[in-house]
Amino acid sequence: MEFRKLTEADETAFMDYYNEWPVPDEMVPSATNYSRYNRFDDFLSGLNQRESGEDWVTNTTFFYFVGGRIVGAGNIRHYLNEALLQTGGHVGYGVRPSERNKGYALAILRTSLEYLKTLNVERALVTCDEDNPASAKVIIKAGGREGERYRQDDGMEVRRFWIELK
Repeated sequence: MEFRKLTEADETAFMDYYNEWPVPDEMVPSATNYSRYNRFDDFLSGLNQRESGEDWVTNTTFFYFVGGRIVGAGNIRHYLNEALLQTGGHVGYGVRPSERNKGYALAILRTSLEYLKTLNVERALVTCDEDNPASAKVIIKAGGREGERYRQDDGMEVRRFWIELK
């Protein structure tokens, strides 16, 4: 198993991952949504741009490989702005549909939290929509303690969990 950034050599594995999502615009984390790009190298440049922090909160995207196949991804925000404090949090993660319910989400979240520790983050916020009990279960298994919920403009409630990283 590997949790790492993509390289140009990963194009075939990534396209296999991307093409499995029934609605590509709903890929999670949203940083992995390839539909905004025309070419794979543009996508890699976009991920690098996100990590530079020039346009938004500095964030790093890692992909979880098992046997050379991408099973999921984690997007780690190095710090939170006001919007991410309400919904989004420090970590967004997702698992390709065919690999769900195998423990990969928890592995991705735990590995993402370890990365946050290297950034000296002591307390991580991880969120999920109220209609996603599977994600809430993963967050709780990773040590999440539920805080105050946030209601978005569309009426959706976001569940907010805090995880101590000390």
